[in-house]
Amino acid sequence: MSITQKASFSFLFLCLLVFQAKAQSTFLTVTDISTLEPLEGATVLVKVNDADTQGSLTDVNGKAKLPARWEWVEVQYVGYETLRLTPESLLAQKYKVGLEPSAISLDEVVVVAGKFEQSSKDVPFSIASIQRESIALQNPQTSADLLLQTGKVFVQKSQMGGGSPNLRGFEANKVMIVLDGVRMNNAIYRGGHLQNVVTIDPNMVEKTEVLFGPGSVLYGSDALGGVMHFYSRRPHLGAGDKPVIKGNAFGRFATANQEKTGHIDLNVGFKKWGLLSSFTISDFDDLLAGKKYHKDYPNFGMRPDYAIRINGKDSIVQNDNSNLQRFSGYRQYDFMQKLFFLQNKHIKHDFNFQYSTSSDVPRYDRLTERRDGQLRRTEWFYGPQERLFAAYKLNLFADQGVYDQMTITTAYQGIKESRHTRSFGNDWRNDRREQVRVLSANLDATKAVGGHEFAYGLEAAWNDVQSEAERINIVNAETLPLDTRYPDGGSDMTFLAAYVGDTWKINPYHTLKAGLRYTSISLESRFVDKSFFPFLQDSISQVSGAFSSNLGWVWNDSNGWRIALLGATGFRAPNVDDVGKTFDSQPGMVIVPNPDLKPEYTYNAELTLGKSFEDRVRLSATGWYTYYDNALVVRDFSFEGQDSILYEGVMSKVQANTNAKRAIITGVSGQVEWKIYKSLKLNSTLTYTYGQDISSDIPLDHIPPLFGRTGISFKGRRLDLEGYALYNGWKRIDRYSPNGEDNQAFATADGMPAWATINFKGTYAFTPNIRLQIGLENLLDVHYRLFASGISAPGRNLILAVRARF
Repeated sequence: MSITQKASFSFLFLCLLVFQAKAQSTFLTVTDISTLEPLEGATVLVKVNDADTQGSLTDVNGKAKLPARWEWVEVQYVGYETLRLTPESLLAQKYKVGLEPSAISLDEVVVVAGKFEQSSKDVPFSIASIQRESIALQNPQTSADLLLQTGKVFVQKSQMGGGSPNLRGFEANKVMIVLDGVRMNNAIYRGGHLQNVVTIDPNMVEKTEVLFGPGSVLYGSDALGGVMHFYSRRPHLGAGDKPVIKGNAFGRFATANQEKTGHIDLNVGFKKWGLLSSFTISDFDDLLAGKKYHKDYPNFGMRPDYAIRINGKDSIVQNDNSNLQRFSGYRQYDFMQKLFFLQNKHIKHDFNFQYSTSSDVPRYDRLTERRDGQLRRTEWFYGPQERLFAAYKLNLFADQGVYDQMTITTAYQGIKESRHTRSFGNDWRNDRREQVRVLSANLDATKAVGGHEFAYGLEAAWNDVQSEAERINIVNAETLPLDTRYPDGGSDMTFLAAYVGDTWKINPYHTLKAGLRYTSISLESRFVDKSFFPFLQDSISQVSGAFSSNLGWVWNDSNGWRIALLGATGFRAPNVDDVGKTFDSQPGMVIVPNPDLKPEYTYNAELTLGKSFEDRVRLSATGWYTYYDNALVVRDFSFEGQDSILYEGVMSKVQANTNAKRAIITGVSGQVEWKIYKSLKLNSTLTYTYGQDISSDIPLDHIPPLFGRTGISFKGRRLDLEGYALYNGWKRIDRYSPNGEDNQAFATADGMPAWATINFKGTYAFTPNIRLQIGLENLLDVHYRLFASGISAPGRNLILAVRARF
């Protein structure tokens, strides 16, 4: 054979190998470009020829099978930029595709506005969506911090182991917390400041959606200011007959409170079964505040001394570091177990078990209170806050009939909490303990008919409250009776509700959304031991009902304009905390139950304007006006026709909670998103709120100052960076409510000063399985407090974390 023939034969053989290699099926792997995490459920469109375009979804490992021959492949994933590739470019990337998150969030999938997936552009509500990737980058210590770091939700803190979210000037039992479709608000959610959101493990949150404004049509009582819906991660199924076993783990350390957090989760997926287990433990030492004080208030927030028991005697000890907030540390433990069963394409089952508990949590603000210049208390702490959560959800899908999709959710929640207080120099400690059991059932369904998407549902919930108390001598363990926080004979509260709604897609530009709900509420509290309050009756009961509704219109044009109009009402039924916890007295005054309390109402109107410019810039602003009617407030009252009664030998004036307050709350929020260049993005948000009690012509409480966030982020291959500023304006003392929960005692004489912090977060993925994270919060070490808070915020805080996948 000649040299020429050998060369020709070799060339033909090489061409045959190349052709055979191209003809073989290959797998495409889709990941996040920064974290290298596989993206399950990405849409892969493949053009085989002019007459054939095929589609598939990536599996749990981010893989999708490609046909033997094709012209181009397009990869789509919600929240990410769409990418189209040729065979040559994909081969050069070794069949691995890294998707970049969308620079401008023009159209997200949201659930909170309808309980089923909807396009955000067709929803008239203002909604903030916080994704798992963002949560991991920010490394929040609690779910309260998760919300605070968005710059869209204000959070008050009385202690480090707490955080009370504020939506449009509403807080505590006037905003709704929902976890995996189950309402967490219960019969003893109070009206001041509430820390229950910290019992949700932020490390297992897949997504959080915040709906601003009344959400009572879907969620019922308490959703006056809005709804915070936390969706925890779900189990993944296996890709085939073989089980898929994978997990995540991380360790984190932060300097401001010597945080030490460890987390592990494990997913085992079979063809039809999926199991997900997780455990998180966090240890927080005392919190170190910033050293750079406001020039006009050089001592504000200092902790010069603290009370402690030494050799059986209460003593005052000088703090060797006045920026270290002694007795603020605590520990947190979170466990979750989920089970998913795919019975068939029409029936799916979800089992969800969660347990959260903590160590004792010091109530830092109360430990700093003084009387005649001396610390008032040696002890004030919450006992371990336990939350047991068990839920079963049946997911049904139908091709015809009265629903396209239906979910039936049953849940049980068991909550234990306690309060323990002891005055300085006193050997007797007051211990009060509460236990709440909640049973609930929800049915939610949706049905598409023409251009209409109808929704309907039913809800039933039962709350049982038990309360006990005692005084204990810490020296000899002697005990004495003590009045309970809530009625000692127990209390019951029941909700029954039904709702209907319709989303009408009139055409590609116009959408109408409407809804109506009726809720029936009943409450009964029983009194057994009347030794502390002999004038009480044996029981009190309430029965009431409330309608709520909404009507919205959305217009999206082809030039990037968006206008949304919304009118909505919200309501809150008086709970056991309003009715049963009204017996605390002051000298010469006693507060008695009022069984005639009616629900509080809000009437809200809002307008949203938005404009997008060529997928590079998005501007939006929302203005709202809320009329707050029948609000609960303590007023002079009569008991059995008497305006004063004899209590503990003292003729005392009678007062009670009444529906006497009327108020207005108005405000505006704005957001800017700008894709500066490729993976470089600017995002800024700002919120202003104004509230006035018009029944008394005084400022309304719970109204936050101007607040916002501005950040610049970069997402590149293996790298995710963000620098941002958080900021609050002044809250002047003349805008504090003199009768509410604004906590003037923990502010300066002029109010709460304005502040701003500079922060940095970064992640680098060494491999698809190992990531290093670093953060630096409050770079300038500013000493500041959030409005109405009794503890100063963290000073300069270095965060180090290592995340691993296996």
